Amino acid sequence: MALILHITSRSHWQKAQQDGVYCADSLEAEGFIHCSTPSQVVATANAYFHGQTGLMLLCLESDRVQSELRYETLHGSEYPHLHGVLNLDAVTQAIDFEPNTDGSFTLPPVVIAQNAQD
Repeated sequence: MALILHITSRSHWQKAQQDGVYCADSLEAEGFIHCSTPSQVVATANAYFHGQTGLMLLCLESDRVQSELRYETLHGSEYPHLHGVLNLDAVTQAIDFEPNTDGSFTLPPVVIAQNAQD
């Protein structure tokens, strides 16, 4: 099992819980849901979400993901991309992911602990 992470808004996560599946805008626009490994997620957050509030960090157990999961090269690194909707039972935790006072992000301690167990 590999821990993978996805950044989303609190409102998108709440909608997913009502709908029973999670579907990011990027699935329709690009054909996949962007994810990151624990070592990639902070750089991703700082590059694309700097200063944004109301975010959630979804922790996914790769073995439980039902849609196709591919590691694809983007910006010289292999990123996990989910080619289909995300089944909610693959989400082991949904963590508030707020920026620091300077707008940057750091990895929440609970993710560090969960990743160390894997």
